[in-house]
Parts: sequence; structure tokens; C-alpha cells
Amino acid sequence: MHRSDFRLVCLTIAGTFAMGVGNVHAQSTVESPWYQETQSRIRGIYEQGEFKPRTFEATWLPDSSGYVVRQRDPNSDKTIEMIHDVRTGETREATKADLKFQSDGKTSPDGKRVLEHRGGNLIVRDLESGTRTRLTNRPEGRDIQYRDAEWSPDGSSIMFVENDSTDVRQRPVLQTDDPSYPSVEYHRFARVGATIVSLRVGVVSAQDGEDNAVQWLPIESPEEGMYLGQVSWAGNSCEVLIEKMSRSRDQREFLIANVDGTVKKIYDETDPAWAVGSQGKNSGLTWVQEGKAFIVVSEKDGWRHAFLCSREGKELSTLTPGEYDIINKATVDEEGGWYYFYASPENGTQQYLYRVPLDGSGTLQRITPEGQPGTHDYVFSPDAKWAFHTYSSLDTPPITELVELAGHRVVRLLEANETLHSRAKKVVTHPTEFLQLDIGDGVTMDASLVKPKDFDETKKYPVFFYVYGEPYLQTVLDRWGAAQIDFHRVIADLGYLVVSIDNRGTPAPKGAAWRRASYGSLGPLSTEDQEAGVKALAEMKPYVDASRVGIWGWSGGGSNTLNAMFRKPDTYHVGIAVVPKPQPHLYNAWFQEIYMRTREDNPEGYETAAAINYADGLKGNLLIMTGSGETNTHIQIIEGLVDRLIELGKPFDYMVYPNRDHGLREGVGTSTHVRMTIIRYLLDHLPPGPM
Repeated sequence: MHRSDFRLVCLTIAGTFAMGVGNVHAQSTVESPWYQETQSRIRGIYEQGEFKPRTFEATWLPDSSGYVVRQRDPNSDKTIEMIHDVRTGETREATKADLKFQSDGKTSPDGKRVLEHRGGNLIVRDLESGTRTRLTNRPEGRDIQYRDAEWSPDGSSIMFVENDSTDVRQRPVLQTDDPSYPSVEYHRFARVGATIVSLRVGVVSAQDGEDNAVQWLPIESPEEGMYLGQVSWAGNSCEVLIEKMSRSRDQREFLIANVDGTVKKIYDETDPAWAVGSQGKNSGLTWVQEGKAFIVVSEKDGWRHAFLCSREGKELSTLTPGEYDIINKATVDEEGGWYYFYASPENGTQQYLYRVPLDGSGTLQRITPEGQPGTHDYVFSPDAKWAFHTYSSLDTPPITELVELAGHRVVRLLEANETLHSRAKKVVTHPTEFLQLDIGDGVTMDASLVKPKDFDETKKYPVFFYVYGEPYLQTVLDRWGAAQIDFHRVIADLGYLVVSIDNRGTPAPKGAAWRRASYGSLGPLSTEDQEAGVKALAEMKPYVDASRVGIWGWSGGGSNTLNAMFRKPDTYHVGIAVVPKPQPHLYNAWFQEIYMRTREDNPEGYETAAAINYADGLKGNLLIMTGSGETNTHIQIIEGLVDRLIELGKPFDYMVYPNRDHGLREGVGTSTHVRMTIIRYLLDHLPPGPM
């Protein structure tokens, strides 16, 4: 047996034994009311989906006169498609002619051919004759995939992106197919500083009987590699739009490549940190004025704004001027002269629909009505006059309604989620409190606070913090189901205050400087901000017991949990780190290099970001949880920390779920077991209830 394999087996056994010892108390209370009730609630959340809302799904007709809904016919028990008229509300069963417009994007513009993937190659099949024409010739011995294939507007050609992963190293993962002689599965994994996937864009004729040789567009790729964002036809059948980003995403440019081999740059942007983050909120452009101009979203002026540019790349106007961020793009109504987007200038935890004129006057109009605090999403009709509007808050389940955008007139209720609303009333015993934590130097952080059902403000309660803290996501969001809130309500009702804080460096709509504050080293700033938030909360709320503080997080939140326990041991007493990355230089290149570049470029940043380097500071009770089948924060990243803690003689607990991946959800009962393990550990080491 290889040494690393032997260590994995030993640590798995040791971790299981450690948890078994810690479970003595839990086992003795398995029949107690709290255990039975808690497990029942957890199963309801993760196995029965009791708090998962029903979603309304429909497809708009091209003329915006109505929408198509798939539903079950009670007479035949077959799925049928019904057309609903937006104005009259009348319904009728859709005919084949009605559904001709529906396409998965693989059907040719004339509807006579379909694009397929067969044997790793792109194939065009004639729907009438069944004849197949192979467009690509995937070379033997290379790990190549073809993606983003798209018909040209005239149907003569296919554009696609070739992903060549052949030179990306593979890492082995043991499988559990045979207990004595497990097989090994290999996964491509480009870690920080290593070779990444090679990309190129091709165009090939889709005509039967023609020379189907692929024409590779002459897009230069640097030696270290690049990434591609939007790749699509540029409004005609002879030009392709290509969004090219540097490996570290500090540079991006839009190119128009002609099939004749010429390439011209129409837009470029650089940022000392990053131009496009891991969420990709800025990526892509939208053509307007029949391809004579485009709208691009950028943070180049310090806020995430939309800019109107000519096709040649000349900036014509800032569509959304002001000190606020676009949270996300929505739609463009050229006929009406409007650019729609999501924003929340006054509250970074919420989301509303706004619009500005396309003429560049910058007049901001809120479309979402006042008096509906929370998160709003819209699915627009092609003419942008109608939309399916979904609204929810952290304490209020979503409803979906058909609205006419003019005046936001509600036409009809589409999904009420009545059962879920009834369940919510039983578990939301206290409104979630959204707080502003002032930690000095002009920094104010958003926080959320969930209280126990029997909360008494005259007493002191232990606090359990849920942290993420990295640039990929926020945890403080006023939206149903956000940030594991269902699980946190269960924990709160056991006698804890459950709190989450979004520190600087999280992707809140608070300006580019806020989001880029942690550039260079993920970990140090978030740890300082989070601890400052703990102190500010204790000063603000007299019922917070600062002598009983726990923290937990998943993935990046697991890393921040380790940093909290190691760097701030006098503040945090219990930590539960789920699938963390204590050695960021071993993490994947795609994510980590955006925010920290490579280890060679930024050795000090990686040194200060790595929780493993601060393990000697551990004083409290720490549980590390992972899966042996991890393909993201793979187990070897964690094993190094386990070895270090053992070397230091630090007591800790370690739970490995066999062959589970990053979400720890594979296998019957896993999701419930993970949460019950967290709860048992918390109860054993951080006494609940008021004092």
C-alpha cells in the first residue's frame, strides 16, 4: 500500500473512532425528545424537502402573447403542454405548430437539421433523411471536448470551442467497489500554478457533401494559458465574438474574429486585482441597435455599471451612473428604450428590479414596488412587457405572479406555495434580524441574527457563527432558503443565537473596493473582520454570551473556520470546518489564482492565507469534516493539516465520509447525518440555552 493511501485509511479509522468517543453522550440521548425532534426536522429539510418551494416553470411564446406550461393531464395521466394567454387568461392545448419555436439550441435555423454529440465528435443529422455528417475528427489519445456549439444565423456553419485537457494532470481517487482491492478513478485537476486546459475556437461548414475541415480562428493564447467567457456569433454568419480573459482574470478583451482569418479588438479592460471574478457577473456583452452597438458591464470606475459602446468599441455613455452596483443583468427593451437590471442601492442583502433609459441620460427608475423588502427575480417575455415575478424574503417563502411591467400590474398568481407558507409560520418564531455592525475605520458589515423560539432577551445565549467570507458568495441575504437558514433555525431552537456576517472581500453590492479588499491573500482580512464583528455584536446585543462562541463553515467557510480557531483562539471556543482548504496552493487554479495569483508570483500571500501555518494556535474544540471522494477541496489538502495537528499534539476530531464529494450528499441519509454530527458536536462542546 502506498504511504498516502495507508495514511488515509488510518486517519479515516481514527476520525471515526474519535467521533465515536464524542458520541457517547449523543448515543445515550438517542431516544430523548430533543434528539427525535431534531432528527425529524433535519430529515424533513434534507430528505423530504419540506422547505423547498415549488417553482413556476413556463416558456414564453416568441410573440409574447402567452406562455407554455407543461402539466399532467388528469384524464390520460400524460404530460401535455398548455398555452396561457397573458391578457385573457384563456388556456388551450398547444399544437405541434405552436411548439415549433421550442428548441434546445441544437436545431438549425430552418428547423431541418439538428446538432448532436456522438463518440466525442460534433455531428449534424438531417431530420428528414436521417443522414449524419461528422463535423469534427476528435484525435485519438487526447482528452478533448467540444462545447458551446452554435449554428450561424444562416445555418451554413457551426461555431464551437475546443477544450483540450490532455496536459492537465490527473489525480487518483480510490473507489469503494471492492473493500480489499479498490479500483482507482482519475480526475483532471489543475492546481495553482499547474497546466490548465487549452482552448481554441473553431468554425466548420455544416453542409452535407462539403469540405468539413475545421477553420481555427487565430486567437493568440499565452504560454500560461487563458480562459474564454462569451463565445457566440456576432450578429451575422461571418464574424464570431470571443471574450478572452487572462489566466488570472486581471485582463479581458472582446475580439471579433472573421472566418476569413482577420481578428480585431473591440474592447479591453485591466484591473490590478481582477476584471472578472469567480461569479462572472461582469462577463459577456449584449448587442443592441442591430449589432451596431453593445452593452458591457464593468467595474472599471469603482462600481459595477453598464456601459454603451459602439461596435468599434468607442464608449458612448455610462448607462447606470452613480454610487451603486448592478447586482446582475436582467434584459434589454430596445423598442421601449430601456435597460433593465437588478440592484439594491440602500441594502446589500436585498435585490430589486431597476431600469435606465438606453439614451444614456442615467435616470434611475425602480420597477419593483416599495413595501416588498427581500429578493425579486423576473423572467421576461421577449418584448419585455410581461414577466413572471418571484418574490421572497429570508422569513417569507416565495410566490410567483404574472405581472405587466407597466405599473408592475399583477395579472394573476401563478404559484402561491400555500403549504410552505403554513410550515414557515411554525418555524419562523422570531423574525430574522438584519444588523449593521460598525467595526470602525468606516467599515460597516451586514449581519443576520436568528433567535431561539423561547428567546428571553434578559438572559445570555451562546452564539454560533456561520461563515463563508470569500469572494464567491454572500451569506447575509434576505432571500428564502439562503445560507442554510433551514438548518440554522433548527440549531437556534436548541438554544443558540445563530449569526452570519459578510466581511470585506465578499461579493456584496458595496462597490469594487469592498469586493477586492482581500485581494492577494484570502484569510487574514476575513478573520480580522469576523472577530471585530463578534465584538461589535456583543456590545450591541447584551444577550450575546461572548464566553460561549462557536463557528462553522463549508468550503471557503471551512477555511475561515480554521483561521478563526487558529488565529483567534480566545474569541472562538468551538469550530466545525467542513471540506476546508487549509493549504490554498494545493487548491484549483481556476478559483484561487483570480484572488491570489500563483504561489511563485505571491509567496507571502499564500503563506499568510494558509490556515495550516497557524495550527499551533488551536485551543478550543475543533471538528474537521470531509469526504474521501472529494474532487474540489480534495482530502489530501486536508490531510496535511491533520498531520500537522498530530505533530503539534493538538486534540481535534476528524470525520471522513467514504467516497463523498464536496457537497457530502452521496448515499442514503448522508445529508441528515452530516447535520446531526454538527449538532451533536456543538451540543457536546458548547452548552446551549440561556444563562
